[in-house]
Formats: sequence, C-alpha cells, structure tokens
Amino acid sequence: MRPIRIRVLVTGVAAIAIGIYAETGFSGDHNVSKNDPVTIATGKGLKWLVSVQGQDGGWGQDGGETSYVRQGERLESRGNDVANTAVAAEAFLHAGTTATSGEYREPLRRAVEFVLKHVEQSPADGLAITDQKGTQIQRKLGPFIDTFLTSKLLAELDGSMGDAQANERVRQSLQKCVAKIENNQLQDGSWNISGGWAPILGTSLASQSLFIAQAKGLAPSKATMARVDTYTQLASAEPKTSAGPVSAGSGLPAGVAGSVPGGVVGGIRGGVATAMPPPPPAMAASAGVSLYGRAQQLEQLSRTEGDRKKNAKQIDEIRSQLGDQRFVAGFGSIGGEEFFSYLNISDSLRRTGGPEWNRWNGEMEAKILKLQNEDGTWAGHHCITGRVAVTSAAILLLSANRTPPPIQTTSLKKK
Repeated sequence: MRPIRIRVLVTGVAAIAIGIYAETGFSGDHNVSKNDPVTIATGKGLKWLVSVQGQDGGWGQDGGETSYVRQGERLESRGNDVANTAVAAEAFLHAGTTATSGEYREPLRRAVEFVLKHVEQSPADGLAITDQKGTQIQRKLGPFIDTFLTSKLLAELDGSMGDAQANERVRQSLQKCVAKIENNQLQDGSWNISGGWAPILGTSLASQSLFIAQAKGLAPSKATMARVDTYTQLASAEPKTSAGPVSAGSGLPAGVAGSVPGGVVGGIRGGVATAMPPPPPAMAASAGVSLYGRAQQLEQLSRTEGDRKKNAKQIDEIRSQLGDQRFVAGFGSIGGEEFFSYLNISDSLRRTGGPEWNRWNGEMEAKILKLQNEDGTWAGHHCITGRVAVTSAAILLLSANRTPPPIQTTSLKKK
C-alpha cells in the first residue's frame, strides 16, 4: 500500500504545483509562490488593464473607457490607439497568457483583433498603420511608434494563434509591418524620425521586431539589418560627453534643435536638411538623456553570442555605467521612457545571466514595486505618464526573470 500512497501524494503535490502555476500566469520560474510580491504586483496590474479595456478591445492613454480617466488630468488622446493597445497585449503575453491559454486569453485576443484591424486597413505604402495622430506615446517615442510596437507584438504572436486562419492573418499583417519598416529606414540606419522626444526607443523596437521576425523565418533584407547594426556601432563608439540642457519643445539638447537626420520620413526619402551639421546619432535621438541611447545600444550589441564576442568592449563600457545612479535615473524622474530603457537593459543582461543580471533584476524589481499605485497601476512622472503604457512596461520588467525571451522559444524554421 505504501507505493500507492506515495503515488497519491506525488500526484497531489503535482496538482497543487500546476494550480499555482496556472494562477500566477508565469511560464518561466515554476518555483514562484502566488504570495510572492512580484507575482502579486503583476497580478494587480494585469487585473487593472482588463478592467479598463475598451469595448473595441483597445486601450488609450489611461484606459479604454472615458470613465477611467485619471481624476484631475485631461485625457490627451481621444479614443483608443494602436500603440497603447499593442504594449498592453505584450504585457499579457510576457506574463504568461497566450492566445490559446491563460486567464486573460480573451482580453489578449480582443486586443490583437483591435491591432490587426488597423494594420489591415492601413495603406501599403508609408510607415503609418493608423490615422490617429498626436497621442502622448507618439509625441514622446515618435509618430510611428504604433507600427514598431505592433510589429514586435505580431512577431512574437506569429505561429501561436491556435488555428491556421488566425496564424495566417497575423503573418500577413506582420509581413506588412516589416515591409513598412524596411522601406522607411533612414539613411543612417535608424528610424529616429522627427517628431518625438526619444525616438531612439522607436528605433530599438523597430529593430527588435525585425530580429524576432527573422527568427520566425520572415527574413528582412541583410542590408536593413546591417544598416541598423552600423548605426548602433557608430553611436556606441562616440565619446561620452555631457548632453547639457534640453532645448524646450524640441526633445534635443540645446544647440542641436532643428537638425533632422536625412533618410526616409513617411515613405519619402531625403528628410529635412538644415545648414547646421547633423548632431551625433545618439544625442539627437535620446533627448539629451544618455540612458535612452545607451540602453538601445546595449540591447542591439548583445543579441547573439557572436554579437557579444564582437562587441565585448562596447558592451562592457555600457554595463559599467549601470553602477552610476545618475545614469540609471535617466531624465531624473521616472517616466515611460525610463521603463522602456530598463527593458532594453534587462533583455541584454538576462541573455548571459550571472551575478550582473541577478543584481540588476533585483534592483529593478525593488524599484518597480515601490512605484506601484494602490489601484495596481504605474504612472510616469514625466513625458509618458499614461497609466496603460507605463503599467504594461512595468509588468514586462517584472516578468523579465520569469518568462524566456520570445526568440529563444520559437522555431527558426520558415513557415
């Protein structure tokens, strides 16, 4: 009888473990308790996102319905937009929900439907996938951030929708986004298109989406990938200087406002030229905040083992800055730009793991947990202040150590 009892006990323990796994929603660390502070904080954030999702499946700056607008603040975007919806969907995906499983699979599928409709209705040419303009996240990360966030989301969803028709629909929209991004790359290799406070973060997301799409068998041209690599190499090799004050309203350091790198803007090659020589790429693209540009460089330079070997010197130099709290503080107060920059650093450090990653991730978890509001949200203290984007980015950060990177869990075979 003893073997039978042992089997019953083991089965019971396994059932409990499966229950905890399902309740936490994480697909990475199976040893995490549902009472873990990070699990609780992430769960509260996800629950809030679901509670304010719009009837159309989307989210705006502070929620999907006007009744959820933060008291005392004007809702800057009217209606729900693609960028906020895409980053919210990313939060669900990285916290363990998929299109076919998990507590929040229906909210995720509704969000994906919202995004796909916009992509499908957009023209084939140009970089835009939405005709909505002037949202807060566009003003801060560039006018085409909707396209970049959507491309990354669809690249991660590709092949995992649960049925052939849905997979084909995601694949076609991903192909459309990839073509838009490739055809509208600036001549310097970036997508730092004028009109945003920190467009370098848009360049980062555009490049990441192409890299993930490549891993899924949808290969961007070698020339496109080579140009962004060259851009990042040149930017990381620039001597470190003090960026100085930011020119009011420009998003650029004083003295360089008005210069826009030549290239493709909205599908038109050439860009805007001035008599002033173009500023260094990293400075022009990071609003004078070193964290934004350096975080993009670190993520791009460290993607593969070959990259890490080839770029070891630049990587070590950037990593050495992580011990400087002034550098990590970014603009000085934590806005959405800081959250997205921290994500780039986390993506880089977790690839190799070890004490450096453990230290960084522990510090990030402590920082993010302290910033959570009572209602489960996070809000930025400057620039990107909207609760949807910042809450989503916070969940992505807290999930970094618990879900594997998407490009390491997918087949590299062409479909």
